[in-house]
Amino acid sequence: MAGIGFSSALSATRNFQTSWLASETHSGRTMPGKLNHRKNLNVKAEVNYVDAEEAKKLIAVEEYAILDVRDKSQYDRAHIKSCSHVPLFIENKDGDFGTIIKRTLHNNFSGLFFGLPFTKPNPDFVQSIKSQFSPESKLLLVCQEGLRSVAAANKLEQAGFQNIACITSGLQSAKPGTFDSVGTTELQDAGKAGLVTIQGKISTVLGTVLICAYLFITFFPEQAEKLFQIAPVS
Repeated sequence: MAGIGFSSALSATRNFQTSWLASETHSGRTMPGKLNHRKNLNVKAEVNYVDAEEAKKLIAVEEYAILDVRDKSQYDRAHIKSCSHVPLFIENKDGDFGTIIKRTLHNNFSGLFFGLPFTKPNPDFVQSIKSQFSPESKLLLVCQEGLRSVAAANKLEQAGFQNIACITSGLQSAKPGTFDSVGTTELQDAGKAGLVTIQGKISTVLGTVLICAYLFITFFPEQAEKLFQIAPVS
């Protein structure tokens, strides 16, 4: 009797499993004993990281469109001809007390010495690009150091763009003449501004003056001694 009971229970369990495995087909009918495996295939594009020379080939041969994601100040100093400009960061002009304090501190240090604007993330970045390019478009993202283009590529990947390339180390790594550019300086120097650039010029002038003074003292010691005697001593 115990064997019969166990056999009946096992049979009932198998029938229950078979019923549970029944799944709906596309026509609405059921196929007992088969699972309907639904695979959600999300194909994620891989960003193509290239140097400046390879980027030039992508533009000429594969017709990649150039998208400059730098801030407006760097873009205005120098940019590649025929590129589109959608900044990843925009100037922060918010008027709340906390932002005013941060902006003042920034402008008195980074802004003054390095010419860096006080910025915030561009809330319309992805939408602005979608209004200009389709997800299938081939886009070469460029920035000055290579960091912003990587961040921009990540955002565009999440938005469904599939053909993205970035220049490793940014435009600062491009040799003069690699790209046809527009602006007041070379592409690789577009990130330089503020007192740092003036300091470099001052150092050059002072260095030249010191070298001339050394040469004068070396080759004309008598005249140099007379000058030292004439000079007032404090």
